[in-house]
Amino acid sequence: MFFYLLPAIFFGWSLGANGTANIFGTAVLNRIIKYRTATIIAAIFIVIGAFFGGAKGIETISSISSVNLIFASISVLSSALTMTIMTYLGIPVSSAQAIVGSIIITGLITGGVNWGIILKLVLAWIATPFGGMLFSFFAYKILAIPFNKIKSIYVKERIILISTIMIGAYGSYSLGANNVANITGVFANVIGVKLAALIGGLSIALGVLTYSYKVMLTVGSQIIELDYFSATIAVLGESITVWIYALLGIPVSTSHAIVGAVIGAGYARGSRLVNKKIILKIVSAWINTPISSALITYLIYLLLKGVFKLDF
Repeated sequence: MFFYLLPAIFFGWSLGANGTANIFGTAVLNRIIKYRTATIIAAIFIVIGAFFGGAKGIETISSISSVNLIFASISVLSSALTMTIMTYLGIPVSSAQAIVGSIIITGLITGGVNWGIILKLVLAWIATPFGGMLFSFFAYKILAIPFNKIKSIYVKERIILISTIMIGAYGSYSLGANNVANITGVFANVIGVKLAALIGGLSIALGVLTYSYKVMLTVGSQIIELDYFSATIAVLGESITVWIYALLGIPVSTSHAIVGAVIGAGYARGSRLVNKKIILKIVSAWINTPISSALITYLIYLLLKGVFKLDF
């Protein structure tokens, strides 16, 4: 059993390495909080969120297609490889799209895909960046009014620091609750929902703590100009968006949410896009991720069937 779960642990590590930027990237790059402090907070609350809030999403992913342990393992391995490549390139990307692309292929091979759930997920993916954008835009407009009335720079700095920690913890909880389904959801029918949530949460936390700095550079500084306040608001908009979908049991992309939220907060304060090529690069990765994951899944299947003669 543990052998089959190894790819899921690898996938969780990849998600943690890629996904931390969606929570603390803007804060770390604006030097509101130290990188190591951010990763520790993120790791703790990701595990809490996964264990206590991840059940609905896990049930959704586990119901897309009924596959055996071998196909489940192939799916998460392919997704992990896709996520690792994107992380190495410094591109924030969706673990949800990676695992769904893999599950669709394994489902087609075994003869069963729940297309109704796939449609629901795709619609949610499209809506996610707009949700992040709207929440952060209006949060900035509302909260900037009392914040700008504060005269003391020291008080403002204290508020920003405390808000960053609290919102970062909330965002990490949301990430764990929403995205743990992508890591171990395919195994839930075999090992149970709670164990799947715990293993997935710990795997994500491991990636956060060991290899998450590079993607922070993309989200934190290359999309749009943000000050301390708007950077904090961006994480708030992303966190609310992802948490709502976690409550609905729909795994979505924290990358989609934070990119939308960063743009929303930036425009609310009057900033302009720093690098439109970065946006295009990220959007193209969103399209390429499920396709790449699906192709890798099929290649692994052919390799195991043709070279190693495994009976599926």
